[in-house]
Amino acid sequence: MTAGGEDLPRILIVEDDPFLLEQLRFALAGRFAITGARDATEGRAHLGSEADVYLFDLRLPPSQTVEEGFGLLREVRRRDPDATVVVMSGETERREALRAVELGAFDFFRKPVDAAELLVILTRALERRRLVSENRALRIDAKAPGPFDRLVGGSPAMRGLLDEIRRLAPSDATVLIVGESGTGKELVAHAIHDGSPRAKRPFVAVNAAALPETLAETELFGHEKGAFTGAVSSRPGRFELAAGGTLFLDEVGTLSPAIQAKLLRAIESRQIERVGGQRTIPVDLRLLSATNEDLDSAVARGSFREDLYYRINTVPIRIPPLRERLEDLAPLSEHFLAKFGERHRRPGRRLAAGVLERLRQHPWRGNVRELEHVIEMLVLFSDQEEIGPEDLPRVLRDRVAPAPGPAAAGALPFAKAVEEFERRLLAEAIVQAGGVKAEAARRLGLDGNQIKYLCRKYGL
Repeated sequence: MTAGGEDLPRILIVEDDPFLLEQLRFALAGRFAITGARDATEGRAHLGSEADVYLFDLRLPPSQTVEEGFGLLREVRRRDPDATVVVMSGETERREALRAVELGAFDFFRKPVDAAELLVILTRALERRRLVSENRALRIDAKAPGPFDRLVGGSPAMRGLLDEIRRLAPSDATVLIVGESGTGKELVAHAIHDGSPRAKRPFVAVNAAALPETLAETELFGHEKGAFTGAVSSRPGRFELAAGGTLFLDEVGTLSPAIQAKLLRAIESRQIERVGGQRTIPVDLRLLSATNEDLDSAVARGSFREDLYYRINTVPIRIPPLRERLEDLAPLSEHFLAKFGERHRRPGRRLAAGVLERLRQHPWRGNVRELEHVIEMLVLFSDQEEIGPEDLPRVLRDRVAPAPGPAAAGALPFAKAVEEFERRLLAEAIVQAGGVKAEAARRLGLDGNQIKYLCRKYGL
């Protein structure tokens, strides 16, 4: 149950005493948007709400022991090491309260509740939360690359793309980014946002292809409490979350006709209505869209609205496929070698002579994403710092290596040889599927659980 106030700081209170919970609601009304829970299980169900402050009793159902409170505290801190938690304890639980502080709680107070004392503690907790958030943002800013640093390559095609981005970024023009799967459309959208006056405001990305039609409207435009079964509270959509910043709609061509009509109205009026709502909400954002489809053909077929197409296609940008900029294979490979060498604690990996030539002969239907998966696989499976042609997946080799003879087979235990074969087969299937594991599973005849298990087993 939630008490309103969308602009108020959010607090999750977990307290099993209904009278005390009501007393806390009354004391904090108008100062916090309050979510209440009566036991540890219900409290865990609300942890995804990402409250600004958490207020937990230590002794909670279902076990009615302080271990329930400690477990809830550990779970919050596991989800967010910077979470701000205040605990409540009985008169005889001072030692347990101090233990909670050792586990990461910001502060505690003892029952019975003194409203003035509670407000002082929670005000300090909010200030601590604000400082943590500001410090986190400063750390991110300090580490963040420049607007175009994540776009790797120096080929003429890439230099032309970067020049277009530099010209467009400072404007507020609506842009349609066109490119094959895996070319880096979201990276280009990020670069446009990061180089714009909106860079300090939110960048909100939506993969339209991943939105079920029944949920697309509420995901984009939000909903009001009671708008449909399960809508227990109001929720902003992606348009509101991107306020002042940039909304990136990937795979825009997959939107249904009904959502296309609502999107067109939102773009034209710069206003939205939440599902189940009666009021219009003004939205100020920059819209960037992307597609790997031919939207001109979709318009001709009638599957995409012509008026919406012209609205989102004010300025088109085409990302060249990797096969049109093979000069970028070397710098991209070096970039991914460094990235995955650091991630998997295998620094210093390099490509031997001849490997790049093999890479240049590959069609790269999955583009940069496919190359990324290939390099990660090479970093994971290579035992030497220098990666040679023999380390390449079969699809990238000139010919399949001959099967090992009896002596060679005896050099590796059977179980290890089977594991190595299984790992390479899986990795090659993922590469051939352009990094899409669901497609790799289909090609191998595996179900979703099987490929998840194997990917975890082999770190893919």
